[in-house]
Amino acid sequence: MTARRRAALLVVPALCGLASCGIPATGVVEAGGPAGGVVPTVRVYFVADGKPAPVSRRVVTPIGAASAVEVLLQGPTAEEQAVGLKSLLPLTGADLPTAVPADPDRPPATEVPRAVEATDFAKVTTRGHRVSIELSLSSAGDLPDLAVTQLICTAVEAHRVAGPGDEEVTAAVAGQDGRRIEGTAARCTAE
Repeated sequence: MTARRRAALLVVPALCGLASCGIPATGVVEAGGPAGGVVPTVRVYFVADGKPAPVSRRVVTPIGAASAVEVLLQGPTAEEQAVGLKSLLPLTGADLPTAVPADPDRPPATEVPRAVEATDFAKVTTRGHRVSIELSLSSAGDLPDLAVTQLICTAVEAHRVAGPGDEEVTAAVAGQDGRRIEGTAARCTAE
């Protein structure tokens, strides 16, 4: 008997055994929601005990540097604040110098404050492995060093995750005066 015929004789009984394993057919079984994949998260940097403190946040969609900065500017949650996390940045809804006319149909005789959007404070752009954060402040030096670190670390981490590669990501924070403060992930260690 040839090896081919012997293999065929072994495969046929195995297939018959699998086909008649005794498990009855069932219909649709309701057992929870649909299968899901990995839940996108972003790491934002707050401050705790005078050091950068990374916090992972769940987000609806994958996130880039601009979206991560928007999440950062929302500030720490009440639970995060309770454990000592804070932000040294102006937060969304904070008193940044913005206003809108009280009545858009008439010339602005009076102005009322409006909720500040993250894009009012920071405009984030990326090019290759570089992230640029332009602030509405007159100078990036108007922020405490740890606040600049919050921006740099959040943007670098988000850009690194969004476009992984071997090159180091650099972020630069600049005010309206053009003065730039640059940093990489090395600035983010909480030693």
